[in-house]
Amino acid sequence: MQPLVNALAEELRRHAVLHADETPVSMLKPKHLSDGKTHKAYIWSYCTTSFNATKAVVFQFAEGRSGENVQQFLQLDTPQAWQGTLVTDGFSGYTATTTKGVTSAQCMAHARRKFNDLWANHRSEVGRQALRYFQVLFRIEREIEDLPGDERRQMRQRKSRRVLAALHRWLLRQRQLVPPGSATMKAIDYSLKRWTQLTRFVQDGDVPISNNWVENQIRPIAIGRSNWLFAGSLRAGQRAAAIMSLLHSARINGHEPYAYIKNVLERLPTHPASRIDELLPHRWTPAASA
Repeated sequence: MQPLVNALAEELRRHAVLHADETPVSMLKPKHLSDGKTHKAYIWSYCTTSFNATKAVVFQFAEGRSGENVQQFLQLDTPQAWQGTLVTDGFSGYTATTTKGVTSAQCMAHARRKFNDLWANHRSEVGRQALRYFQVLFRIEREIEDLPGDERRQMRQRKSRRVLAALHRWLLRQRQLVPPGSATMKAIDYSLKRWTQLTRFVQDGDVPISNNWVENQIRPIAIGRSNWLFAGSLRAGQRAAAIMSLLHSARINGHEPYAYIKNVLERLPTHPASRIDELLPHRWTPAASA
């Protein structure tokens, strides 16, 4: 099974734009199996974008949230180092990859949430006005999501760039008016400090405006952990992540997960290693089981 997951990871690294995210899970502490004590571990998620015809996601289980995990997955300290655009939230573990050739594109939905919280919790007028700018940006994205990448870029240059310029000027003005240390100041600074990364999508039609796609891929894990509660060990977590990578990739390619995994397990023992890619979820077809 692991060779197939490794091949899926290799497939991801062939693409120029990827999403990444991570979510906490519980893992039993070593030497505490009898009393059930756990500590926080993480499942890291990497996937192609919704614009990409290749639908693939790889989960990796790790004991910590160190940025070294993403650097290892992208092989940044090897001759095969990935050099594409990584779409993420604002966690510094991702942005550190830029020192090794990765281009950072950050999530505009995360910036929007800061202002949505201001409006939802405090009825902030600044929050309300900011949400109007974000509403326009995301409406443009819905209108152009089915266009080819070059046409999507042209529309963003024509429409989104003007909205972003107005939003940036407005943020700078509001920054001078709000109290230091306030929630409003923090929401504004979140966007201003990341402006280049947040607006990367305008320059590249293949870069999405947000990291929502990978968050959708990781949602089954967030739901599932309420059922399976914890990983019994590091190795158990790694095995679970490998299986989930294949099952979830099969699902987003429209396959029935059980039919896919059953067929692959039957074929793997005799399948040539040089043709392992044929069994990847986005290449597998039900006809292959005949």
